[in-house]
Amino acid sequence: MDKVAIFVDVQNIYYTTRQTYQRHFNYNAFWTQATADREVVAAFAYAIDKNDSKQLNFQQILRNIGFEVKLKPYIQRSDGSAKGDWDVGITLDIIEYAAKCDVIILLSGDGDFDLLLDKIRNHCNAITEVYGVSALTAPALINAADRFIAIDEKLLL
Repeated sequence: MDKVAIFVDVQNIYYTTRQTYQRHFNYNAFWTQATADREVVAAFAYAIDKNDSKQLNFQQILRNIGFEVKLKPYIQRSDGSAKGDWDVGITLDIIEYAAKCDVIILLSGDGDFDLLLDKIRNHCNAITEVYGVSALTAPALINAADRFIAIDEKLLL
């Protein structure tokens, strides 16, 4: 049985599925699909903490599925923009688990992760799988992954 570690860029998945499908991602369906006949070594969901009840409920759902939820505080800048980027945290965790697992699963469309996946391919024995919305996933990320799984109807609520 392959050992797998899962890393979810929650904000990216939320916004790309909403923009493309006007629907939410089905984390239960994903978990069933991604973990079939695999041993889950680690599963992390990286999110922004706005500390509202809707988000707290969502975070609990993720925990009940099997994810460890990692939170960063929501930062509102004076110009009205917001900050809450998990790229470095996700990268560090993936590097840590790449040597311990057979499969690394990343849920994101962010092209910044292409270099990370190239590094894993060249220095570790782990296979990389990326789940993302096809139209909004960076081509460089798709090309860097060993397998790209498009988020479609069967992975939506």
